[in-house]
Order: sequence, then C-alpha cells, then structure tokens
Amino acid sequence: MDSALARERALDAAEELFYGRGVQSVGMDDVRSTSGVSLKRLYRLFPAKELLVEAYLERRDARWRGQLAEYAERHGEPEQRILAVFDWLGMWFAEPGFRGCAWLNAYGELGATSERVAGQVRAHKRAFREYLGALVTAAGRHDALAGQLYLLAEGAMATAGVTRSAEPAAEAREAARRLLEAG
Repeated sequence: MDSALARERALDAAEELFYGRGVQSVGMDDVRSTSGVSLKRLYRLFPAKELLVEAYLERRDARWRGQLAEYAERHGEPEQRILAVFDWLGMWFAEPGFRGCAWLNAYGELGATSERVAGQVRAHKRAFREYLGALVTAAGRHDALAGQLYLLAEGAMATAGVTRSAEPAAEAREAARRLLEAG
C-alpha cells in the first residue's frame, strides 16, 4: 500500500472513530485496526495522535465547506442562498450518525490542551463566518448581518448536537428569514 492510500485509509478510520466515539476515547491502535494500516506506518504518517486529529479536521473542513457551498450555490437569488445554508444544516443534522459539529466536539475535548486542534477549529469557524459574509455581501446587506447569521447557525449546530434533532436548523432558518425581511 502506497503512502497516499495509507494516509487516506488512516484518515477515513480516524474520522469514523473520532466523530463517532470522541477523540480521547480512541487510541492509535483503534485507528490501526479500523484502517488496516500498520501501527508503524501510521506513526510514520502521523508521529503523534494530535497530528492525526489535526489532519482529520482539516480534511473534513474542506469537504464540509465544499458541500455547503455547492448546495447553496444551486439557489439563484443571494438571499435564497443564505436561507439554503440553514436548509443544508437541517439535512446534515438529519443524517444517520450525526453527532454534532466535529470542530466543537474536538474543541471541547482538546481545545484547552492542543493549540494545533484549537487552531484547526478556529480556522474552520473563521472560514464559515467569512462564507456567510460573502453571501451577505452578495445580497447587498450590511456585514453585521453575517455575524448574526453565524451565531444562528452555530447555535443550531450546538443545539442539534445535544438534542439529536434537525429542528434547530428550521428554527434558525426562520430567524434568519426574519432578519432578512427586517433589514
């Protein structure tokens, strides 16, 4: 198995395990067993578990933001793209195995002790906020709206993770719709 394939298998396993069970409850041996990558090669690819967590979050970020943008861009009007963000969140929350926001979960487990993990979480949240800002700008709205929408979305993510319900996305969407109407 070449290094690129071994890396992808390790990251696939890490994502499944870290997101499903939590980072701290998963050891490198669990990643080895699930991925089929030898422990020696796993440590060659990721000399510390923290580096594997960082890589998992980074890869998930690219996919998550890409899927969100692809979905939102299917909606023609800028304001409809803003509301589509909340529709997409609702679909994500309804997925089998949804366990909340991977970045909030990782931050809750490691944010106080791992600057690398905290940095990945901050980068993801900053990029999401900037994406909302771009949608708001395209809609010809004041940038302050982006912060309000960001807080609605983040609140929905946290609440959905705890309640295991997609309803917070619908509630946040309605609040976003009202903000758009008011402004």
